[in-house]
Amino acid sequence: MCVSETMGPYGGLEVRNTGFRKGDAMEFLTGVKPKETVEIQEILAGDYEGKDVKVRGAVHNIRDMGEVAFVILRKAQGLAQCVWEEGKTEFDLRELKEESAVEITGVVVSEERAPNGFEIRLRTVKVLSEPDQVLPMAVSKYKLHTSLEARLAVRPISLRNVRERAKFKIQEGIVRGFRDFLHSQGFTEIHTPKIVARGAEGGSNVFRLDYFNKKAELGQSPQFYKQTMVGVYDRVFEVAPVFRAEKHNTTRHLNEYIGLDFEMGYIDGFQDVMAMETGFLRYTMELLSREYKKELDMLEVALPDVSRIPSVRFDRAKELVSEKYSRKIKNPYDLEPEEELLIGRYFKEEYDSDFVFVTHYPSKKRPFYAMDDPEDSKFTLSFDLLFKGLEVTTGGQRIHDYREILAKMEKRRMDPEDIGSYLMIFKYGMPPHGGLGIGLERLTMRLLDEQNVRETSLFPRDVNRLEP
Repeated sequence: MCVSETMGPYGGLEVRNTGFRKGDAMEFLTGVKPKETVEIQEILAGDYEGKDVKVRGAVHNIRDMGEVAFVILRKAQGLAQCVWEEGKTEFDLRELKEESAVEITGVVVSEERAPNGFEIRLRTVKVLSEPDQVLPMAVSKYKLHTSLEARLAVRPISLRNVRERAKFKIQEGIVRGFRDFLHSQGFTEIHTPKIVARGAEGGSNVFRLDYFNKKAELGQSPQFYKQTMVGVYDRVFEVAPVFRAEKHNTTRHLNEYIGLDFEMGYIDGFQDVMAMETGFLRYTMELLSREYKKELDMLEVALPDVSRIPSVRFDRAKELVSEKYSRKIKNPYDLEPEEELLIGRYFKEEYDSDFVFVTHYPSKKRPFYAMDDPEDSKFTLSFDLLFKGLEVTTGGQRIHDYREILAKMEKRRMDPEDIGSYLMIFKYGMPPHGGLGIGLERLTMRLLDEQNVRETSLFPRDVNRLEP
């Protein structure tokens, strides 16, 4: 019997004879296959000076200087500069196209002027695939001097630009920080359904669908389910899409966005939820500064100071901006976008803070499950977090007593039978709890100082856009 094994540091491919009559070999996968190619980070971390390497990537740009040409490869970790030399590189440069996928071999040489501080002197170039048409825009340019609409129309291509990629690498860091921090605080990650019988927020801004001849909706929020799971795991979180059928066509609205949600039980008050979010922000900003510096520098992002975030009551916030900026209070029950901007401006000027928690929103503007303030039932134990004058978070303490939530539903003329499965959790006991939802695209938008939330959505869905 013949046994043959290939093993790498993280596993590999094991091949052995299984005794089949025809003598065929059976293959067993035992892990990641060892590879001959190297990545940018491996070159930076290892001793590759003067050594031969094999690298795969996309041809980002070609700068033909005559007898010498610079071929820039684009990889997940960034750009790698390769040098084609006439008579030394076994490949006709005229046959190479931008955006071709290639496999190259060559010698690593230090070069301070090159991206990442090294270049590869090419020996061979092997084309793995090549484009059929010329690109609709020059993605190799450092900045895409085109409109947002033009970039969105060819989004799969425009995302190849290094600055466009940097935005979503930073966004990855935000999600990573959210997950890592909450795991460190004893939270369990959950995954809740997005096809639901009834939206958590109610109202008309829901996407309705036919679900096997039953009425269904796309979830406006994981609210009901994450509260349910507090009764199971105490502390839970989710990163998932949220759907809102709002017909707003503004720079701050999307009809599908990514929600960063968490819910925590056994709280002493809604301030515990605010403190947990502050902890997440502190952890995430440290993570970004440590591991995403290249992207931050590329986009010239200055991370905000989140060591201390001020908090102000809703009614007091309206008074403060009314007094300082001579603006008449028009709507006593909600914050208008202009008011949010002024509140952000006020706390930047007075406390040098880009963030501010606005607490105790009026009960009539909050969902039925929001706990009313026992000292004044016109207000709730809830909050929004504003970042540079834009709401990026809504949260608060929830009602956990069965009779109390029934009484509030009755006051709002809601039928308990419509959400019987949700009310079940209170009927059989729930701890004091609260939570929040963060809009990932809005948070990223403000962090990067973009002016339109579509800039920070990979493939935005709004009232006009369903493709690509």
